[in-house]
Amino acid sequence: MRGAGGTDGGIVPFIIGFVMICAGGYMLLNGIIIRPTFGFGTRMFGIGGVPVTSGMIFVPFIFGVGLIFYNARNPVGWLLAVGAVIALVFGVIASTQLQLARMTAFELIVILVLLVGGLGLFLRSLGAMRRGG
Repeated sequence: MRGAGGTDGGIVPFIIGFVMICAGGYMLLNGIIIRPTFGFGTRMFGIGGVPVTSGMIFVPFIFGVGLIFYNARNPVGWLLAVGAVIALVFGVIASTQLQLARMTAFELIVILVLLVGGLGLFLRSLGAMRRGG
């Protein structure tokens, strides 16, 4: 019977490594704080040095929706509305700040050992084990 991935690496290190990666990844993602800075007056991004705020994005959206209600086959209305929604989603995502939560050095070391150690076990289980002789 062959191990993980059809190799002789072994199923037990594969499972242990996978569980360690999942636990370390969960702990790392659980330790990240997301702080949004979204607001109607805040600068989302700039075009040619001109700051674009989220409130400015709603102007073409309103015109686009008006054109769609007037004539649903008008491509300019759809372009304005869909483009404004895409710009708004892009701006919201771009305006978020990721920050690592306050944690002790021990907690960070545990997270890193779980992630990197699990990755090592996982990759070792996918390779053929050398038989000493």
